[in-house]
This record gives sequence, C-alpha cells and structure tokens, in this order.
Amino acid sequence: MHDIAWIRDNPETFDRGCVARGLDPIATIVLDLDRRVRAAKTSLQDLQQRRNELSKQIGQAKSSGADASAAIAEVGGLKDAMRACEDDERTAAETLDTLLAGIPNLPDDAVPIGADETANVEIRRWGNPRNFPFEPKQHDEIGIGLGQMDFDVAAELSGSRFVVLTDQLARLEKALALFMLDMHTGEFGYREVSSPLLVRPEVAFGTGNLPKFAQDLFQTTDGRYLIPTAEMTLTNLVREQIVDEATLPRRYTAFTPCFRSEAGAAGKDTRGMIRQHQFWKVELVSITSPDMSEAEHERMTGCAEQVLQRLELPYRVVTLATGDLGFAARKTYDLEVWLPGQGAYREISSCSNCGDFQARRMNARCRAKGEKKTRFVHSLNGSGLAVGRALIAILENYQEDDGSVTIPHALRPYMAGRERIEPLA
Repeated sequence: MHDIAWIRDNPETFDRGCVARGLDPIATIVLDLDRRVRAAKTSLQDLQQRRNELSKQIGQAKSSGADASAAIAEVGGLKDAMRACEDDERTAAETLDTLLAGIPNLPDDAVPIGADETANVEIRRWGNPRNFPFEPKQHDEIGIGLGQMDFDVAAELSGSRFVVLTDQLARLEKALALFMLDMHTGEFGYREVSSPLLVRPEVAFGTGNLPKFAQDLFQTTDGRYLIPTAEMTLTNLVREQIVDEATLPRRYTAFTPCFRSEAGAAGKDTRGMIRQHQFWKVELVSITSPDMSEAEHERMTGCAEQVLQRLELPYRVVTLATGDLGFAARKTYDLEVWLPGQGAYREISSCSNCGDFQARRMNARCRAKGEKKTRFVHSLNGSGLAVGRALIAILENYQEDDGSVTIPHALRPYMAGRERIEPLA
C-alpha cells in the first residue's frame, strides 16, 4: 500500500514510478479522491460542531421557556446533510483504497528501466557449464528414463501440470529440502517455521496477492486461500504488531508445498516440472527496520547463492527491470540456474526487497527503545530455493550418458550415502 501523505508531497515522483511500472500517471486521480475524502471529513466536522452549538441553544431555550423551534428544525436539516457527507466520505475513501491497493510498489532508483525481462541486467555469474561428451537431455526425459518421474499418472490423478516422483527422485526432493533448511537455520540464522497452508483473505492482501491476483490463487469453499508461497504466512507473522526494533532483523524459513493456478501461463512451460500447480519450496523471509533492508537484501541473496554453490550448479544473478518486478517488490535479484538440456539459464530464486509496501498493508511497525514514534518495518522474501527447480537442475547438470544421475557431494549425507541414481530395472 502507498502512503497518501507522501503522494501529496511527491506527486511527480509517484507518477514517474507508476510510468516505470508500465502504468499511466495516476497522481491526479489519487489526489482528487484524497481531497474529496478530506473535504467530506471537514464538512462533517463543521456540521457536527454546528449541531453541538444548536443542541446547546435548544437546551438553554427549553430551560428559559424560549422558542426553540427554529433551532430544532435546523438540527433536523443537519442530520440529512451529515448523512450525505458520511456517504460521500465513505464512497470516496473506498474508491481511493481500492485504487491504491491495485497500484504496485514503486521501483527503487537502482532498478533498470524496461518493459519486460529483456531489460534485466546481469550482474555476475558463478561456475562454468559442464562440457558434455554427449547431447544433454532435458529433465523430464531423464526422469522418465529413470522410471521415477510420471506425468501421465499425475494427469490421471489431478490433470495437467502435476508430477508423480517415486523411489530415489522422491528421496532427492526431500534431501534437497533438508539440505537447504540445515544451511539456512544452522549457518545463516533463519528460524524454521511450520505454518498453515490455508490463509484468510486479509493475509493474502497483506503480501499483495489480493485483490489484484485472485485468479492466480486457489480458493477453498470457505473463502480461504491455499498459499502460493510461504512468504504469505511468514511475512504476516508480524501483522498488526509493533515490534521492538532491537529484535530486528527477524529471519524466517519454511519448507512448504506451494499452490498456483498459473492463470496467465497458458501454453508456457507446459513440458516437465518447470511450471506446475503444486510444487515444494524453501522460503526465506526477513523483517527489518527501514535502515537495514538494503543490506539484508544483499545478505539474503547471498544465502540463496550459497545453496547453488554447494550443489556446484552454475548460475547467474540478474537485477530485474521495472517491467519484470513482482507486484510487491521495489527491487529484485533473480538467481538463474544453468540447464544444459534447455541450453539456457532459468529462474530458481527471486530475492526481493519490498520496503514498507507490505508492512502498510499489514499494519506492521517497529519502535526503538525509548521512542514513542513508530515506523513501518521493511519486509524481504526469497526462495532458498525452489526445490523442484533445484531437482531439475541436478538432473540436467549431473546426468550421465548411461541414463544415470550423479548425486552432488553435498546431498549424499541426505541420500544415505548414495552416489548415483540409476534407472530402475
């Protein structure tokens, strides 16, 4: 959500941010509604003051036996005028709130300007893609060849964009998650959280998923939503709170299934496990004070990078352009892992600084010791990592000519010491 007081003082800057996000300038409309709300409030206060004066006059008149009919008649007229002001204020406020709720976060000054992902800027690479002595296959062909990845059975169970993993691939999925959780909790100071998979609408609103992206969510018959990422619950752990600034940053991690309708992805990444309705992810969330969030963003990105480095998976880091930013983000780094079967880098993590955008929607604030004034916290989130895509990357980067897959050294303790996944007999 946006700060209306800031927009009043900085309408041109607000419009520039909106235009960078691909929107039309909208400050004039926002401020017109704001003036209408404030004018209605002022008129209502004036009418209330007049009603109080008249009530006092009527009481005095009755005490002295004077005629109070004119004052009584005016009070009757004021009731209609006050009701009209209340209706106008409510209508304008609701319109303003709806408008502001649908405007994405404004980009940081350091974010490259561009309409889409073609304007993203690569900032570094790590690792060298492997030179294969054979033509590398894509992950689905490898998994099917192993006899441990089945899309046909999944389609019979649930429809398209689902998969059934068995045997060592099912074990590898869990091994990846445990490996990531051990790193983030044991080395990087994140607190592991087990949180609900179903949330109320106000929780989805807090992270910016509602109202604009309702079509991307799965809703239950009782009006709750399946989480598209644990960001939704972890970020909302501080909703409606004033936290002690000395306790910040608060760092949370969770391993959960994620559910996405992929409403806007028709015909996109239909092959394999790249884009599914249900997938597993280890999520990272940080809650910080405003002056700590930029450093925390770099730190979080580094934590996600460490996972890829220890798995020895080549990747690159890109800064997303304004047209490719998520709704709630002010700045995002994408980690893109090398997939030799596709011959391309593909996203495996997005690490975003949301500033106070989500905090305003959640009413989450912090206060320094001895201070009366509060500030909205800053929230950050990132994948640490998407487990399914990490599994894809391992299959493609560690595939062998005989159809087997070598298990990265870092994962072998989680795979009972196994060094290789071989096709089922």
